[in-house]
Amino acid sequence: MPPYAQKAPEAPGTPGLSRAALYVLCACVLVAQGMVAAINLLIPQLAASSLHPSSSELLWAVDAYVIVFAGLLIPAGALGDRYGRKGALLAGLGLFAAGAATSALAATPAVLIAGRGVCGAGAALIMPATMSLLVSLSPPARRTQALASWTLAAGLGGLAGNVAGGLAGQFLTWRALFWAMGPLAALLALAVARLTPRSPERSDSAPDPVGSLLLTAALTALVYGIIEGPPRGWGSAHVLTAFGLGAVLLTAFVLHGLRAAKPLLDPRIFASPVLRAGTLGIATGFFGLFALFYVNSQYLQYVKGFPVGLAGVAIVPLTVGMAVMPKVGARWQDRHGMRPVAGCGLALIGGGLLLVSTADAGTPYALYAVYLLVISAGTGLCAPALTAAVLVGLPTHQSGLGSGLNTAAREIGAALGVAVVGTVLASGTGTDHASAAHAAAFTSAMSDGLRVVAVVLLVATVFVVLGASGRPRTAPAPAGDEADDGAGDGARTPGSRAGERETV
Repeated sequence: MPPYAQKAPEAPGTPGLSRAALYVLCACVLVAQGMVAAINLLIPQLAASSLHPSSSELLWAVDAYVIVFAGLLIPAGALGDRYGRKGALLAGLGLFAAGAATSALAATPAVLIAGRGVCGAGAALIMPATMSLLVSLSPPARRTQALASWTLAAGLGGLAGNVAGGLAGQFLTWRALFWAMGPLAALLALAVARLTPRSPERSDSAPDPVGSLLLTAALTALVYGIIEGPPRGWGSAHVLTAFGLGAVLLTAFVLHGLRAAKPLLDPRIFASPVLRAGTLGIATGFFGLFALFYVNSQYLQYVKGFPVGLAGVAIVPLTVGMAVMPKVGARWQDRHGMRPVAGCGLALIGGGLLLVSTADAGTPYALYAVYLLVISAGTGLCAPALTAAVLVGLPTHQSGLGSGLNTAAREIGAALGVAVVGTVLASGTGTDHASAAHAAAFTSAMSDGLRVVAVVLLVATVFVVLGASGRPRTAPAPAGDEADDGAGDGARTPGSRAGERETV
């Protein structure tokens, strides 16, 4: 039995995780991840609403949630490690409900964007807390199954968001989606309070507000520059200033992490090539996946003439590969290592995006669904290896921080994917979003955007493959572990998480 698996029983009185609690935690994950994509189906309705948002404001309505979510995931995970994961989860559900209510009441685009940001802050507390609770409360024999359930819930969340957004747009209004989130979050909070025990382990690491602020500000500036590039011009002083500020803040975050006694995230952990490859690979996969989510609903509505509800359901083929391929990928990884699994999976995502870029008004939906299956198979294939590569990079007493890093890589990739494909669409269809109703103009812009995303993804895949070691099981402990209190945990992390990697 690996050392990590032996650790939980040593704590006297450690509570177990019931099946009901597992389902509740997975429901929290699905709701938080689903709100990333739910608004995509409502973009046409929002564009024609009384808010009268510009193309840039529409992109911010999508990305505000993702930027705050991604920027706060790592500090939120550290807060849960220090002060308690159950408390962090309950606080996250409260913030999520408050942000949803703010969005539902919005009378201007700015208020909608602000509400989305508050929702994102709540989701940042929810995601790492749920994974950490599963790790710390599940007995060794069930831990891999519990983590597999978490990963499946996160993967299906984007699809559930598409379906929910589509149904809300078809039968209700965009406000109804946000109104529904408040009672749902309250019910989940009640279930968490009653069914989920408190986790037994806490870290003595400090929250590091300076590092948290630097990281969040850096990500916001970089994505802002990408969003504002087409309307203002990529060479404009405004956009160049945003990129320059983002680079400076990111550099300051790294320097702070190297000098601080207890940094939010020690940059030296990225000395591990496996962790670097895994982080880049996860961000790359979600970069392509959420670019697809952004254009899919608009293609099906503008070009194919699907009603919004049917457009939400039409992306369901993506669930097939995500549900079936992770087990195949885990077995393949055990036999051949991380490199071929991650490389083939990411290449399938890129190839699938190139296939989708050929779709036009005459493409049968059955053929389009086959393209989605290719992307789905790639996502499900590479998920176990890439997730494992990130999870082995931190000691077990920092499981919240590790799960925050893992999810942050997903959300950063998602934000950049939406920003890049959205800006290419804006360049091709004009600043007036309604012009996308012309099928030929939208199809051409969508093809260009997806090809750009696919090329970037395939180039990044080369770096992931070159940087990946053969087998994550032999990944070295992250640099600096031996200098802190978690040295023992960090040194045994690769072996201790071997079982988790097989199903995550």
